[in-house]
Parts: sequence; C-alpha cells; structure tokens
Amino acid sequence: MNQLLRPLLVLFALVPGAALGQSEAMPRIASLSPPIVIGHRGASGLRPEHTLASYELAIAQGADFIEPDLVLTSDDVFVARHENDITETTDVAGHPEFAARKATKMIDGEKHVGWFTEDFTLAELKTLRAKERLPQLRPDNARFDGQFEVPTLAEIVALAKRRSTELGRTIGIYPETKHPSYFASIGHPMEVRLAAALKKAGWSKPEDPVIIQSFEVANLRQLHTLTGLRLIQLMDASGGPADHAAPSYAAMATPDGLKAVASYAWGIGPNKEMIRKGDAAPTTLVGDAHAAGLRVHPWTFRAENFFLPSSLRQGIDPRGHGLLVEEIDRYLALGIDGLFTDFPYLGAQARDAAKVKGPKQRP
Repeated sequence: MNQLLRPLLVLFALVPGAALGQSEAMPRIASLSPPIVIGHRGASGLRPEHTLASYELAIAQGADFIEPDLVLTSDDVFVARHENDITETTDVAGHPEFAARKATKMIDGEKHVGWFTEDFTLAELKTLRAKERLPQLRPDNARFDGQFEVPTLAEIVALAKRRSTELGRTIGIYPETKHPSYFASIGHPMEVRLAAALKKAGWSKPEDPVIIQSFEVANLRQLHTLTGLRLIQLMDASGGPADHAAPSYAAMATPDGLKAVASYAWGIGPNKEMIRKGDAAPTTLVGDAHAAGLRVHPWTFRAENFFLPSSLRQGIDPRGHGLLVEEIDRYLALGIDGLFTDFPYLGAQARDAAKVKGPKQRP
C-alpha cells in the first residue's frame, strides 16, 4: 500500500482543489442515537496505529470508543494489528531471528508476502516494535517508530477501564474481527474466544460499552448467538464479504438488504462514500438504515488533503490538513449515529458543535 501511495501523492499535487472557509448549509436530520466518536485505531493520525499510546491519546482527545483491529497469535491471544500481516506495521523485517518465518499466503483471495501474527507466539510478538504504516503521508508519526509494543486485547480493555475511572466518563472499546473466516480455516476460530474474553471483562449485554464489528457476515451471525453485545456490519463501497455470505455490500445496503442485516446487527459501518462520495449529493443510505432500525457509523474521516473532497482541501500538499471538521459536519447533518476518525479531537469538536446546532427531523 505504501508503494502505491507514492505515485498517487505526486498526482494529487498536480490537481489543486478548491477550499471553502465554511461548511455548506444543509438541513439537519436527527440521528437514532447521540453521535459517538470512535478513535480509529486510536489517534492514528498522530501516533502509530494500534498502540497503547495511540489509544491513550484518542481517549484524551475526547473519543467515546477506541477501536482495536483484532488478530490472533499462534497461541490464540488476541492482539491489535491492522492485519495479521505485520510486515508494514512492525519492525519484524529487522529481526534476523525471524527471517525464516517470512511466508506467502492467500488471505481473502489476495496474495500476501511477509510475516503473520498466527506464526508467532505472544512472547515473540512482544519482542517487536510498532511502526507507522503510512510514513509518506504521516512522517511525523514515524518519529515514534520502535517505541511501542504490539498490545493485547486484555491490555486495551485494562486501559479503557482505567481511564474511565480516572476521567469519570465511560470509554468503550469497538473491536473488529479481522479475517475471521481465514483464521477459522487455519484452526483459529475467533468467535467463542472473543465472546469469552469480553465476558471475562464483565461485558456481555447490549448496554455494555462494547461494539463488535466485522466485514464478514457469518461470524457476526455466530456472535449474535454467543453474546448480547452490540454488533456492527461493516460495508465497503465495492466488493462483498470475504465469507461470501452475501452477494455484495451494495446488495446489503438496499432497503431489503438492510432489513436482513437488522436480524443480527445493531448497526452498519459503511465506507463514507456509500453515504456521500466527495462533493456529490448524498445517497439515501442513512435514512434507509434508520428505517430498518440500524445505527450508522461511517468510516474513515481523515484530516489530510489526500483523503478530503476537493472543496475541503487547503493547498495542494496531500499531507497538509484540510477542513475535516466541516466534512464531518456534513455527515452529522445527515443523521449519522457515530463516526470513525484518525483525528479524535477534530471528531469531538465536530460532535460538540453539532449538539449546539441541533438536528431537525426530516420534514
């Protein structure tokens, strides 16, 4: 992915975008639940993702939930990494003692060459250190390379509970099961282990501060039978679930598809382009999901110009920051119930400003 970013960064610099000083005026629609800010992989715009430092900063910046992506070790311990392929997010390539672990694998139909968490014990992973996954876009984050361990789910739970006590407000966790059907295929199913780990932490009911998410369907259906915790069906703007439990995400996002999702999930987590692509007019997805009783938590809101619609960029540097608060406000005005962001302090700023503006019901 990083290699692919280089030509895109050059191309971006050649295509200037307009910059607006204010959010566009639009009617505000009520959400089903008070909007929450989810620290996407922590405060990953400011610290290497999926580190305790990143989660800690997200909490300090006002995130309601912190989001760990969960994968398993060879000894079946949940750890937080964006993928089970840890080649780009740790310093494993610099450890000669693990050179022989490099492998080629097919995961969800894609070929990966590198090092994988399922080939390491937790003790071995703890000898590695995290590094920035997008150094071309976030060079400041690379300053922290080598400083932080790969955290376990248990360590993240302990952090959320400790900070909840210290701050006097509840910090939730929003774990994603990564590649669950792949892990099941190699003898490491996730669902029973995850439900048991969260129950051990005292969390098993809908009102508990945990929301579980997945791009797959079968594992969410199984989790629905194992725990009372809230579940979120993730959706991308193209393709479909890796477990082939639905024909496509587009089909799942239709009114009939959303009714089916509501039989096992509390909400959906769509790619934000499914709600509004760039500066185009919004779709009906939020309203359709709400009609099915589903909350809507789109992903991912990022401050860099590279990720923003042209009207909200400032300057032509793809690494420069544009008007992220204004972009988030566009979606809050459509009635979303939460949002994933790499910059929780900006998400919290937009959330709090939206409370003052006050949503209005659709006429």
